[in-house]
Amino acid sequence: MSIQPYRIIEKYYVKDSPLYRVLVVHSEQVRNKALEAVMRHPELPIDAEFVGEACLLHDIGIFLCHAPGIYCFGKHEYIEHGYLGSDLLKEEGLPKHALVAERHTGTGFTKEEIVQKKLPLPHRDMLPVSLEEQLICYADKFYSKSKLNIQLTVEEIRQNLSSYGNEKVEKFDSWHKLFG
Repeated sequence: MSIQPYRIIEKYYVKDSPLYRVLVVHSEQVRNKALEAVMRHPELPIDAEFVGEACLLHDIGIFLCHAPGIYCFGKHEYIEHGYLGSDLLKEEGLPKHALVAERHTGTGFTKEEIVQKKLPLPHRDMLPVSLEEQLICYADKFYSKSKLNIQLTVEEIRQNLSSYGNEKVEKFDSWHKLFG
């Protein structure tokens, strides 16, 4: 079943607004990076059509968060955009796409990490599980919504993740070995 990601985005975002542009440019960059990896690794059983759709929708919840630098003026903390977007995608009847949205932030979060760090997230594991979820999470690390059209290097990503703990860097490194 093929869906129309742009039509879904336009239900929540004003087309051609600055926020729409940030979301779509970022999501297309992530999609292109992920699909390049799919092409490089035909030996991996990855659903390319799903990856393309899910990349476009993974950040759909950002408008509900407060991040003025990227034109988001919602009431939630930015770290919440994943599960908020997941809720929207579930309402759209897209449970697999919803899992990508919920699990893509950082390199994912364990329930224990959420509780220990008192993160404003539901108390459940939010770790990318399927190859598609892991690939999208990996590709997302290369692009920032606040600096569009700049691709981060592997070393810059590793540096960014290191402030959250060595296990985050190790997770990214394992994905880079698999998809890079």
